[in-house]
Amino acid sequence: MQVTETSSAGLKREYRVVVPATDLEAKVNERLDDLKGRVQLRGFRPGKVPVAHLKRLYGKSAMAEVIEAAVREANSKIITDHGYKLAVEPKVVLPTEEGTVEGVIEGKADLSYMVEMEIMPAITLADFKTIKLTRLTAEVSDDEIDKALQTIADQNRPFVAKAEGAANGDRVTIGFEGSIDGTPFEGGSGEDVPLIMGAGQFIPGFEEHLVGLKAGESKTFDVKFPDDYRASHLAGKNATFAVTVKAVDAPGAVNIDDEFAKTLGLESLAKLKDAVKDRIAREHAMASRQKLKRALLDQLDERHKFEPPPSLVEQEFNNVWSQVENDLKQQNRTFADEGTTEEKAREEYHGIAERRVRLGLVIAEIGEKNNIKVTDDQLRAAMMEQVRQFPGQERQIWEYYQKNPNAIAALRAPLFEDKVVDFLVELAGVTDKPVSRDELFKEDEE
Repeated sequence: MQVTETSSAGLKREYRVVVPATDLEAKVNERLDDLKGRVQLRGFRPGKVPVAHLKRLYGKSAMAEVIEAAVREANSKIITDHGYKLAVEPKVVLPTEEGTVEGVIEGKADLSYMVEMEIMPAITLADFKTIKLTRLTAEVSDDEIDKALQTIADQNRPFVAKAEGAANGDRVTIGFEGSIDGTPFEGGSGEDVPLIMGAGQFIPGFEEHLVGLKAGESKTFDVKFPDDYRASHLAGKNATFAVTVKAVDAPGAVNIDDEFAKTLGLESLAKLKDAVKDRIAREHAMASRQKLKRALLDQLDERHKFEPPPSLVEQEFNNVWSQVENDLKQQNRTFADEGTTEEKAREEYHGIAERRVRLGLVIAEIGEKNNIKVTDDQLRAAMMEQVRQFPGQERQIWEYYQKNPNAIAALRAPLFEDKVVDFLVELAGVTDKPVSRDELFKEDEE
């Protein structure tokens, strides 16, 4: 076998490989000789079929198998000899001249092909002990707890039937049918639909037409769907709704006390406050970690500047760009609406894709160098968490993960990334900075 490097540019490598016809022929004869002891043909005793006869029957198929194995072995040898880690599978280019491939299969010509490889870059990891991070922390205030309790109370507020017309804050139960130019549209009708007046649950202008209506009354009115409505086929269109009010209920009073806590399954108001405080504290901790992680990734990106494999960047960009286009389509918006052009947006998201790939490679390298792994127990716990989100379908979801390696990989990736982040945070210099709740969540809300 003869291997010649024909091109080396960046992370791209190209080789010309030649496997002599005599080597291929010898491999074919080995296969046929092995086949002779196993095949049964009419007119021949077991193990006595002449190799020449087998070659007439199975020679071409045996040669095809030998060629496939030869290409696989040659490519593997190139990778091993040079210590390459491949970014994508090698691309094999066979000669296109008429009769060349046929000549190889017939054993009359050497196997000659080109193989293109894209390799992983060599990554020199930074000294992570020099990384300095600020972790934002926020205590749970009494005001946050009071606001959360009020929200819970509002969600569990009793309603009492009223004879008067509907007003803001009331719950109305309606049946409705919508049409555009006299034709009903999908999703435009409903029966016994509850609606809190003033909550903005329906499109702008809808609830205003219900003000003053009593149970049993009907009304037909026109409203316009917003120009940026998520269903593009309805965006900006005028619709007519025929509505019947089934019931009007006024909100009752809620006293946030021990009795209210018991209706939620807790012993007392103090226990309810503790539960609310714990939940808010977890939200704070999650926001704090996300900010810390983002700052860490920014520093990793800054300290590891290298050319990522173009094929991986292109794959990631295509995934990101597809999502961008789908989001714009669903929102019935254009790049101009976003204050940019398609060209500028492509450039921006290509940069995002490049950063993601580069950080992914850095995180993988850190994990490999430091023997960071996701254990089977951790992966199983993540699978169970996913299963619990689909009550009644637990068995189907579990089997889905068991049968789909890609789904398992999608679970493993964020677990692995979090373990690497935890490892780096332990090494880095981290300073805690107490801040208000508003400052902790400010960027996320923007």
